[in-house]
Amino acid sequence: MAMKSIYIEDSYIRSFDTTVADVKGDGVILEETAFYPQSGGQPSDLGSLFRDEDEFCVLRVEPSGPIHIMDRTGLAPGDRVSGRIDWDRRYRFMRSHTACHILSSVIFDKTGARITGNQIDIARSRVDFSLEAFDKSKIAEYVDQANQLISEDHAVRISLLPRAEAMAIPDLVRLAMDVPDREEIRVVEIEGVDRQACGGTHVGRTGEIKGIKLVKAENKGKANRRVYFELTE
Repeated sequence: MAMKSIYIEDSYIRSFDTTVADVKGDGVILEETAFYPQSGGQPSDLGSLFRDEDEFCVLRVEPSGPIHIMDRTGLAPGDRVSGRIDWDRRYRFMRSHTACHILSSVIFDKTGARITGNQIDIARSRVDFSLEAFDKSKIAEYVDQANQLISEDHAVRISLLPRAEAMAIPDLVRLAMDVPDREEIRVVEIEGVDRQACGGTHVGRTGEIKGIKLVKAENKGKANRRVYFELTE
């Protein structure tokens, strides 16, 4: 049974009602969910499922299913539950993830470097690039340019495109790896700035990010540069 992932179309839904479809050990599969599973360098959402007044905490969400790993057993197939995600945490990830796209767009436009890895986190996030040169002053300039784009408050739009149509868009894929073999590709467009294939959660306008600060840049080997940044507030 295919589960519906609510966050695919709307990252701002923070609570929802659904039915438990299956139970697997300490995890449950829901008929639909707004919980983002750990994937693509973005941690999973946390939160709770409520069956009437009974609360079950979601400790993590694994991609397969997705399966919501709970703090205790007790839910059963057919139970009606209300889900509530930890919104402050999710929204911070949304802001950081969109910031990753903007920064990677600036670096790609200036150097042609692609993303070789990334990890979003609460305190700071990192992106790895296939940059030949390691010039910290240039990286600082790229962060400044990203902040300029953030301040311009561009709209961020989500669309699902047939694979053939999506893959025909030049430079849609910035990851230095293959795109999953799916019939539809989710495209995140920052209006006038960038389009990338991505399954993560994002803000609706770049102004919501506020700004980013360069924490440090590291040389991780041949043509692999790691950039750490944090949200300014």
